[in-house]
Amino acid sequence: MLRLATASRTEWIDEALADIDLVLLDHAHCEKKAASTAINLIFRYQYRPELMLPLSELAREELRHFELVFRTLESRGLSFGRLSPSSYGGRLHEVIRRAEPHRFVDTMICCAFIEARSCERMQLLSESLEDQSLATLYGGLLQSEARHHQIYLDLAATEISPEAVYARVDEIAQHEAEVIAVADPFVRLHS
Repeated sequence: MLRLATASRTEWIDEALADIDLVLLDHAHCEKKAASTAINLIFRYQYRPELMLPLSELAREELRHFELVFRTLESRGLSFGRLSPSSYGGRLHEVIRRAEPHRFVDTMICCAFIEARSCERMQLLSESLEDQSLATLYGGLLQSEARHHQIYLDLAATEISPEAVYARVDEIAQHEAEVIAVADPFVRLHS
């Protein structure tokens, strides 16, 4: 269960389908950012050995996803280049408390929500795309995104009890619902 408090705006899938090449480019950037996030967490929490292997494995899988989407861009004759991100991640992270261990727990939960929202959006794409190769691409990533969501929640539970994690998940879910309800002026995987 992805623990999202609300579904995506119904307009999002129409916007995404209308500019799928841009969504693909943004998706590549999202996978690259996800890998970077996992690596940054390894450095930030290097004094926590129980985090090292799960985060390292996650980073490598996110890089494999980046390569997959990058190759998809190339196969479609599209170039990988700079792209302004959506405001979703920055606005979502505003809920993170600054003092440890709260910062760690909230960071893991926010990462889990990013993965959950990605999973939901990829399912919408897999069910809506007429291009079967792209529908297959997105359908094939669903299980990984859902698993990444759970990995981050499990990592949060290395600091506090699972019950406390899920109580905080419920709080952050409301914040995430408010964040996703406000559309960016351009389409992105998390707009």
